[in-house]
Amino acid sequence: MAQHPTPPGPGLTRPPHLRPGDHITVVATSGPIDPVRLTAGCEILRSWGLRVTVAPHVLDTHPTLGYLAGTDADRAADLQAAWLDPTVDAVISARGGYGVHRMVDLLDWTAMAAVPPKAFIGFSDVSSLHEAFAQRLGLATLYGPLAAGAAFVDDGPTAEHLRRTLFDPAATTVLTSPTATPLVGGRARGVTAGGCVHVLAAERGTPAARPSFAGSILVLEDVNEHPYQLDRLLTQFLRSGALDGVAGIALGSWEGCGRPDRVRQVMLDRLGPLGIPVLWELGFGHCPSSLTVPLGVPALLDADAGTLTLDLPALAAPAPATR
Repeated sequence: MAQHPTPPGPGLTRPPHLRPGDHITVVATSGPIDPVRLTAGCEILRSWGLRVTVAPHVLDTHPTLGYLAGTDADRAADLQAAWLDPTVDAVISARGGYGVHRMVDLLDWTAMAAVPPKAFIGFSDVSSLHEAFAQRLGLATLYGPLAAGAAFVDDGPTAEHLRRTLFDPAATTVLTSPTATPLVGGRARGVTAGGCVHVLAAERGTPAARPSFAGSILVLEDVNEHPYQLDRLLTQFLRSGALDGVAGIALGSWEGCGRPDRVRQVMLDRLGPLGIPVLWELGFGHCPSSLTVPLGVPALLDADAGTLTLDLPALAAPAPATR
């Protein structure tokens, strides 16, 4: 299939990469946190030479809605305080679940835009925040593991790929996996965007949602959605115009979504007619071992080769220290 020559564009502002001694804060943006996994995840971060702070309300549970980690106001306050703290170099979400949609509009985006950029990491429900950081702050982010997540705590390659992305991003500019195969062949250039399908679908029609992912290499994954539910979500994308002008699509994992052949058929039925390259199972998202995928970075998708190659490292070189 011929290459689609969508220009990559400049991408978004890349925050600086991390160095030993830098400070990372863990925040709870969505569901309640397992304290044992949180402790284990923080130990991994400390083993990389990072100073780790756990935000004040991370271990809270909402007083009446047990699927939330504390109140919306407290979750928003923790994230905003970490972002505005000049001593914090990166922020990582503790877990997904549900809750970002309830707190994202409580953040003071004007204040957050006024401070220097820093790395932001998370996935799943955190997709709404990735979109908000892109649209409101013009900032590239990392669709990567959660500090108290099973893959980060239990799978060494998952943690190691995040570590290299944070500390040596030039070493992680080519993303691939043993499962990556072409669903629709071809090559395309664009700026990476996307995340969890059902979370992105819930963003459609909200005030901060982008009109479409035109010019993007759209990365998509999900968990525990039946094939017909994935069909419905992708059909919503199509009918709403979200996929108008998309350059290419890289699909991740589909844990708990039924038989892989049926999920694959849904993807081919809904995405194939777009006439753009589509890569199957790049190896990110809700899977036992997961890649960290930068969002907001110009990249080349080669579906036939099974690769997503970043034109720039995910994070920029830190500014020289001032005396």
